[in-house]
Amino acid sequence: MPGPSMFHPQRRARRGAALTLVFAGVLATGAAAGSWTPQGQDGRKATEARTAPRTAARPADRAVADAGAGAGAPVDHAEVEAAAARAVEDGRSGTEAAAEVVGRSGDRWSAVYSAREYEGLERALNGAYIGVGIAARRGAGGRTEVDSVRPGSPADRAGLRSGDRLRSIDGALLDDFPVTDVVALLRGDAARSAPGTPVRVEVERAGDSWVRTLYRERLANESVTAEHLVRSEALGPALRIKVGSFARGTGDQVRAAAAAAQPGEGILLDLRGSPGGLVGEAVRAASAFLNGGLVATYDVHGSQRSLEARAGTVTARPLVVLVDGGTMSAAELLAGALQDRGRAVVVGSRTFGKGSVQMPSRLADGSVAELTVGLYRTPAGRAVDGQGIAPDLLVHGDAEQRARTVLSGLGGGS
Repeated sequence: MPGPSMFHPQRRARRGAALTLVFAGVLATGAAAGSWTPQGQDGRKATEARTAPRTAARPADRAVADAGAGAGAPVDHAEVEAAAARAVEDGRSGTEAAAEVVGRSGDRWSAVYSAREYEGLERALNGAYIGVGIAARRGAGGRTEVDSVRPGSPADRAGLRSGDRLRSIDGALLDDFPVTDVVALLRGDAARSAPGTPVRVEVERAGDSWVRTLYRERLANESVTAEHLVRSEALGPALRIKVGSFARGTGDQVRAAAAAAQPGEGILLDLRGSPGGLVGEAVRAASAFLNGGLVATYDVHGSQRSLEARAGTVTARPLVVLVDGGTMSAAELLAGALQDRGRAVVVGSRTFGKGSVQMPSRLADGSVAELTVGLYRTPAGRAVDGQGIAPDLLVHGDAEQRARTVLSGLGGGS
């Protein structure tokens, strides 16, 4: 079972709510890397919650995150486990009984998953998910639109494009639907989320509408992409590294991308829309830019732990971090560390504010409860949960253009 993580496909406090982002949203902010080594005193690995539903920049079918708020009152593991055990003995659903206890707590980050759902979360943290390759967004007038289409995916083969309007999924009209619910429909419920299962999508483009039946597939998340941005009259060249989520291997991918920066290039680390993921992967990513030292602290049942970077690969190259309201969990941990350590200028808008720690435990019927046990803090001791990370430069317009201007001022691209 995964250890500390910071990804949060929006969790469900109760059964029946949509699993918003299965990793990539997936358990990502909570589980992502196989490197969750820190454990609680009871031997269970700590897991940090994930970020909100995916955004355009996230891999897989994604949604845009809602505004964040802190965790409610802590949920007692023993109470949840006891409720599940009693239910199983009585021939009832242990998953449902545990979810009722969690739901009464008011903690939006604690959640109960069936064994199958949790397997999906772990799969996502391993860099895979089952879906059709659509990233959704809320468009003008409450319309649901295709934000991007994964190349080679079922949606791509069916001819869907960015900007297409999604009118309905399996007959459910989508206008004014939360994007997270759209993602849940695309992925399917526990009984309809296997590879090869169909999803019927009604699409509109330029006034014409048609229906396509897509068949879900197991797709690999591309959590890190890198692009060399060309020099313009006002701006020098830059390397943009986009982190969609912190699944296993993300940290090493960031390090490799950063090491490939060309002479004279500054680096734009784009964390916009990243729902987070495995804490260990965020620490590895930080290690690309920091020459060792503190990345974050977190507590488990009152016992404080620290996360340290190892020797970096591009510790002197100019660095700007792009963030927005969809930057969550492990992504916030990374942005906060680079900001507090004076390593980067953070540009964009305030981040989501998901900074609590969840601990997973297996229940009597095989389901898994992930319950809040503590909070993460930045190197300067700032709490993230319910507050987020405030950028050094608040930008409401073209954040990337402003970020490149800042990068040029730092000496990048000179």
